[in-house]
Amino acid sequence: MSQPPTSKPPRSQLNEDQLKQLRAELKSPYRGLRRFIYIAFAGSAFVGAVVFFFQLLARENVSTALPNLMLQLGILSLMVWLLMRDRANPGT
Repeated sequence: MSQPPTSKPPRSQLNEDQLKQLRAELKSPYRGLRRFIYIAFAGSAFVGAVVFFFQLLARENVSTALPNLMLQLGILSLMVWLLMRDRANPGT
């Protein structure tokens, strides 16, 4: 009777930095995509807020420009809050 050969598991070909990056990706998948979406939506909301702000300054369509400005500012603040929350909690 022969014993089964004992072999060590193969050593990973990845260095420590690559392993850290993979572990971080496992903890919070799609983090880069989320950040891109937050930044893109915040940029869009900022542009919209500027447009509606200048419409208010010109006193054009005040009854529709003011609610739209408030909506754009709300979206902008939400995206900034989500981005800051994502940066503060790297493991989630």
